[in-house]
Amino acid sequence: MSSSAPQPPLRGWLTARDTDARLAPQWPLAADVQPGAARLHVDTTRRFQAIEGFGGAFTEAAAVTWQRLSSERQQAFLRDCFDPVDGHGYTLCRVHINSCDFSLGHYAHVERAGDEALASFSIERDRQALLPMIKAAQAVAGRPLKILASPWSPPAWMKSNGHMAHGGNLLPQYRAAWAQWFVRFIQAYEAEGVPIWGVSVQNEPEAAQRWDSCLYSAEEERDFVRDHLGPALHAAGLADVRIVVWDHNRDAMVERASVIYGDPQAARYVWGLGFHWYVEDHFDHVQLVHDAWPDKQLLFTEGCQEGGPHHGSWALGERYARSMINDLNRWTVGWIDWNLLLDEHGGPNHVGNYCSAPVLADTAADALHHQSSYWYLGHFARFVKPGARRVLCAATRDALEATAFVNPDGQCAVIAMNRGEDALPFFLTIDGQRWCLQLPPRSMATLLCGAARGPLPADTA
Repeated sequence: MSSSAPQPPLRGWLTARDTDARLAPQWPLAADVQPGAARLHVDTTRRFQAIEGFGGAFTEAAAVTWQRLSSERQQAFLRDCFDPVDGHGYTLCRVHINSCDFSLGHYAHVERAGDEALASFSIERDRQALLPMIKAAQAVAGRPLKILASPWSPPAWMKSNGHMAHGGNLLPQYRAAWAQWFVRFIQAYEAEGVPIWGVSVQNEPEAAQRWDSCLYSAEEERDFVRDHLGPALHAAGLADVRIVVWDHNRDAMVERASVIYGDPQAARYVWGLGFHWYVEDHFDHVQLVHDAWPDKQLLFTEGCQEGGPHHGSWALGERYARSMINDLNRWTVGWIDWNLLLDEHGGPNHVGNYCSAPVLADTAADALHHQSSYWYLGHFARFVKPGARRVLCAATRDALEATAFVNPDGQCAVIAMNRGEDALPFFLTIDGQRWCLQLPPRSMATLLCGAARGPLPADTA
């Protein structure tokens, strides 16, 4: 280590391609850094948004896959994702209202056509797999999870196309009943010991998919929140349940925010805007929404690698980390991955829309396979705690991608990535204290100033 090593302790955890390092303790990644190398500057006195947390989605596909594992493997998976000491310590998750593509088929909590009073409302389907998995995760986490509930489609009988798939619209005469559906869902989950932290109005409201989907224009979403969903939650004593709008890609988030936030009566019910990463990146749009409406929150609500499981892909984890760094540096307060767990094919999925997940399970062999996305997610979730504040962080080279936070206990977490094929030496300065460090090729490191963590669990792949 350089003779200029500072007094405060600095510990590092490294994940690197072509090595065995997977969130491996590396102290302190020291290197002989030459003048003119990249510099990473952190100033913890300049503080920005508070972090809600990190996590993934409980889907019926994830829950059924989890149930097919042995009890030992089930617990290993929950530990790796939810244990706050030996795992990622996830705190912020998502669940679907009614079915989604990662269900075993179409279903709704009220199947009886015309039941506007919701007299037949039931979450019995959720009790088969979803709720047991969520409750088991809460037990491992040692606390209730913050859960965002999102619908992919109202029941077929409420829609213009008479089907839960292929888009269609919510018929105007059912808007009040559909708002009450949210209330009933929240109350039913609360009765099961699973509090709902927030709801989004509609998953991907501009996508007419061959799976569960429903279209809303910006004006329709605005009016539904203003005239139905917001008042219904308040009347039911659920004003503390956050309402998230948009819940679709970054490309059109500025337009959607302009319409909804442009109506003060609608905007007063809205906590913030959710977004996904499909199509183009448009990280600048995240910043634009914050700059225009700084009183509203930003939340990444879904992202995954489409087109199959992508076993062993290193670019997969780098895509996650690049999105997380850029979103967080633009005022995003939380980041929710898509399926927590899928089988070896990237399913099950009732329309064959197979995707990757950070953990893939070979249920026949009773094995868990941790993908690069799992390890890269851990560099954020394990070290950036709920309530942490993002702090000023800037690098002198584009190749050094980074973000930094101060945790509630005062410790500083710096996350840095090198997607290049060569080692990347750099100077790290935190509040005037300086380190000489180096990132290996295709790697990510979390550097914790003054931290002391216990050992991390070994991969079970």
